[in-house]
Amino acid sequence: MQALLDAIAHMPLPTDAQRIFHGRGGRHPGCEQWTLDAYPPVYMLTSFLPAGEDTEAQLATVGAALAARCEQLAPGQPLNWVFQCRNEQLRTQGRTETRLMAGAVPEPHAVTEYGLTFKVHVLRGQNHGLFLDMAEGRRWVDAFAAARSTDRYGLKVLNLFAYTCAFSVVALQAGARQVVNVDMSHGAIAVGQQNHQLNGLTTGASFLAHDIFSSWGKITRSGPYGLVIVDPPSYQKGSFVATKDYARLMRRLPDLLAPGGHALLCLNAPELGVGFLQEQMQELAPELQFVERVANPAAFADVDPERALKVLVYAAPNL
Repeated sequence: MQALLDAIAHMPLPTDAQRIFHGRGGRHPGCEQWTLDAYPPVYMLTSFLPAGEDTEAQLATVGAALAARCEQLAPGQPLNWVFQCRNEQLRTQGRTETRLMAGAVPEPHAVTEYGLTFKVHVLRGQNHGLFLDMAEGRRWVDAFAAARSTDRYGLKVLNLFAYTCAFSVVALQAGARQVVNVDMSHGAIAVGQQNHQLNGLTTGASFLAHDIFSSWGKITRSGPYGLVIVDPPSYQKGSFVATKDYARLMRRLPDLLAPGGHALLCLNAPELGVGFLQEQMQELAPELQFVERVANPAAFADVDPERALKVLVYAAPNL
């Protein structure tokens, strides 16, 4: 665990939500099972292997390291930290084992990223309300929306698989005129509405708690869009399987995009490389031109970029 302990010993006091240690990236041999995230004022340690005989000793070691570093960074302040086990057996069952190790978790719990506020929940579920690896994708949307904010009719955005609508908050704050958020989870959409309220965004967003694949009529009628964001789960039984369903989205893009519009395609499936997206786009929507791959946050560096999160930008031709 030495690389993890070293990261703790040298970490600055986090103010924004962020990843502190990314063992999953394979850059720290022997620490591949561990990640450490900050959801201020809470730290979250995650293990992707089953608990073993030495787990309690390992947790005690991490707890001591966190306590020592936090006393240096914020003397007298309580240490709040959570441990979650997400081994493969639990993950495939949609379950986790989560423990509050020390301190407390605020309720409600809100964190910041680049000046914006988002509601999170770290004591339940595999997803905590804000995907930290998508921070640079959100920065890209911020820059794109700001650049298009002076367009004659304003920027209209379609946010598919919106989850808690962080992309929508970013786009509207940067000057987008309208964002249509679509996600089949009523609970996630409800949190998305709260995120807009937390940031003082009272107009411009609509929220559709619908299955995307059965709502194309409504989605298309609200278009065309200057930006379409596609950020699906890589595998969610009964709703989306990337290997067969991503193509169904790609076919729709040319009709959804306004002339000169852009699509942001996201995929977090280690077993599928960049070619999976690029080859299908070339076949199914050849009129859209590849622009760039958005870099991932430095904290998520991976020995194999093909395994890491893929965020690709495509552009529709101008008239």
